[in-house]
Amino acid sequence: MKYIIILGDGMADEPLAELGGRTPLEYAEIPNMDRIAREGRCGMLRTVPDGFEPGSDVANLSILGYDPRTSYTGRGPLEAASMGIDLGDGEMAYRCNLVAIRGGVMEDFNAGHISSAEGAELLRDLSAALGDVRVYPGISYRNLMVVPRARGAVTTPPHDIVGRTVGEFLPSGDDAGILLDCMERSRKIFADHPVNRRRREEGKTPATEVWPWSGGRKPSLTPFREKYGLAGGVISAVDLLNGIARLAGMEVIRVPGATGFLDTDYEAKARHAVDALDRLDFVYMHVEAPDEAGHMGSVEEKVRAIERLDEAIGIVLDRPETTVAVLPDHPTPIRCKTHTADPIPFAVLGKGRDDASAFSEREAVRGSFGLMQAPDLLSLLFSR
Repeated sequence: MKYIIILGDGMADEPLAELGGRTPLEYAEIPNMDRIAREGRCGMLRTVPDGFEPGSDVANLSILGYDPRTSYTGRGPLEAASMGIDLGDGEMAYRCNLVAIRGGVMEDFNAGHISSAEGAELLRDLSAALGDVRVYPGISYRNLMVVPRARGAVTTPPHDIVGRTVGEFLPSGDDAGILLDCMERSRKIFADHPVNRRRREEGKTPATEVWPWSGGRKPSLTPFREKYGLAGGVISAVDLLNGIARLAGMEVIRVPGATGFLDTDYEAKARHAVDALDRLDFVYMHVEAPDEAGHMGSVEEKVRAIERLDEAIGIVLDRPETTVAVLPDHPTPIRCKTHTADPIPFAVLGKGRDDASAFSEREAVRGSFGLMQAPDLLSLLFSR
C-alpha cells in the first residue's frame, strides 16, 4: 500500500453571501474531492494547538506528525533548512518578506508578487549595507535574514496586517534594534533602486522595504523513516515545506512549473507525485494557490484554484493500491484575508466509508472520524 496527502493550503473558508451562503469548497466543482469523501471517510482536524499563531509552519508540522509544542522554533529556520543554510551557534533565521508600505500602511505583503530575479537584485544591494546580518534571496517575495548573536524578537506576519497601519506591529524585544535598522536601510536603498524604477514604469507595485518575522534557531526533528518506518517525500514550491522535509530526512521532489502561486502547474505536481510513489511509500503534495487567493480576498481565484487542484487529483486517483487523503492546513477566509485556527475538514479514501456525501466543511463535521488532533493523522493513515 502507498499513501498520499494532497494539501490545498488555506482551502477551508466560511459561508459567503456572494456564493449563496456556501463556502468556496461547497461552491466549487470538485468531483474528485467529493469522490474521496463519498467513497471514504471524513472528519475534522485541529492543526493549530492553543497558544500558537495559525501559520502554515505550525499546521504542516502538525499534519506531518511533529507536535509544534516540542518541535517548533519559528518559520525562519525551517526555510533556512530548505535553502541549505546551516545555522550556527547563536544565530537566528527570520523570514524576510519584500513588502510595499505606503503612508505607514501595509499595502501589499508580497510587493506585487515581485519576481525572484528582482528580489535577488534588491537584496544583493541591501546585503552590502548590513554588516554581519545576512540576507538570502528565495522565491519571489519570500526571503531570509540571518542574525548573529541573536536573542529573539516579537514580530508580526505581514499578511496579517494588510490595510493596517504598521506602527503598532513593528518588531519589539531583544533583536528589535537590529531588525528595525535593517528595515530602515532597506527603505533608503529600495527608494530609487533600478528594480523599483522599472516596476513603477510598468505599473507594478514596488518593494519599499523588507519585513522580518518569525525568527528562530535550528530545530531538531525525528527522521520521518525512524518515526513511521516509511520512506516519504514532499512536493511543494514553498521553502517552508521543503525545509520541513529536509529536517525530517524526507525527499524533496522538485517539479518544473511549480511556482507557489496561482499559475502553478497542478497536473505536473500530481504526475510527479504518482511517479514518486514507485520508489517512496508516502508523498505529501502541497499546493499553495488557494491560500494566496485567500490572502488576496478573491473569491473567484480561490474557487478556480480549488477546481484546478481537483482536476489534478484525478491523476492520483487513477493509481491503484493507494490510500489518498485530501485536506487544507488551515482556513484562509476571504473575509479576513489571513489564517484562522479553526479545525479543517479532511477526507480519506482507503480507510472505510461513512455517510459524507461531499468534501466540505459542513459535511466533514458529520464524518465518522470526528474531531482529531493533527499529529495523530499519519498514524491513522498508515495503520493496517
